[in-house]
Amino acid sequence: MQKGNALVVGATGITGGNLAQYLVASGWTVYGLSRRATRSGGVIPVATDLLDADATNTALSGLPITHVFYCTWTQRESEKDNVDANGAMMNNLFAALDPERLAHVSLVTGTKQYLGSFEAYGSGRIETPFRESAERVPGPNFYYTLEDIMRDVAERYGIAWNVHRPHTVIGYAPGNIMNMGTTLAVYATICRETGRAFTFPGSQEQWNYLTDLTDALLLARQMEWAALAPGAANEAFNTVNGDTFRWRRMWQEIAAYFGLEAAECPSTPQPLDTQMAGIEDTWREIAERYDLVEPDVTALASWWHTDGDLGRTQECVNDVNKSRNFGFHAHRETRAAFFDLFDRLAAERIIPPVPT
Repeated sequence: MQKGNALVVGATGITGGNLAQYLVASGWTVYGLSRRATRSGGVIPVATDLLDADATNTALSGLPITHVFYCTWTQRESEKDNVDANGAMMNNLFAALDPERLAHVSLVTGTKQYLGSFEAYGSGRIETPFRESAERVPGPNFYYTLEDIMRDVAERYGIAWNVHRPHTVIGYAPGNIMNMGTTLAVYATICRETGRAFTFPGSQEQWNYLTDLTDALLLARQMEWAALAPGAANEAFNTVNGDTFRWRRMWQEIAAYFGLEAAECPSTPQPLDTQMAGIEDTWREIAERYDLVEPDVTALASWWHTDGDLGRTQECVNDVNKSRNFGFHAHRETRAAFFDLFDRLAAERIIPPVPT
């Protein structure tokens, strides 16, 4: 059964790419919007820069979109600039769509809802587990701007909406470097091939405290569910796998997967951005040795992004009771999410075969 005409905004990202493929398999007509047209199994490509209002209007004019899934953002030098740029992108999108056709809009934000913006990261100090009812952290935050714009348009035209707040997203996303799973797989490979210690890069707090993560396909399932489920409209939902873990155990399990010994956690952070400085030639040699598809490590790993996740100095656990109470009960073991991703990275020759 054809469920609707979906526009996935940010269709080449880790969230949007997995969502687009999931919706195609689930019976939707899917248009995938990105800055460059990228063809991917069953997704109709739409290329535009959302910061260009005229180009966006031209690209979307006449498309029979019934559901928008907004999974993109752009980063600027300051949070004020983030607010301005990201707000302009969403405003340009809605100006180009026919609101009379729209039945539902989904927005993906994240845990910075509770932690604060990049500039004020961790300033919220909201008690864990984070609940959707928590007050906003003071100061500018482009997540809040996007939510306000979406809700204003939805109220004006009688469109249903949902906000989804994942923690760090793990999943297969070729070409998208802001992916902790791929970054850790590349780091572990380098450690194994060079004899480096597999050293946790983050804080003692993240090493010891409870935390959670989000599998990209679980997020896709929740987004489709909320867009269609009676009674779930006009709500914000946290989106995490449903389990919690401590990095001090997960790090050992990831090390064992790659045939490594986990080093002791240093008393002060050892950022990957520093550990991996100048590693480009080493990865190129590894890629040549194993005939890997990507010899440029900067196209695979985002050291600073993973450093930001693992360097936090507060506990990050999300409450998912609201989602369950509304009827979404899917869950995912985080360890399995990592291992399944690593298996696929090896199968696609993005990392070398993993020793068994």
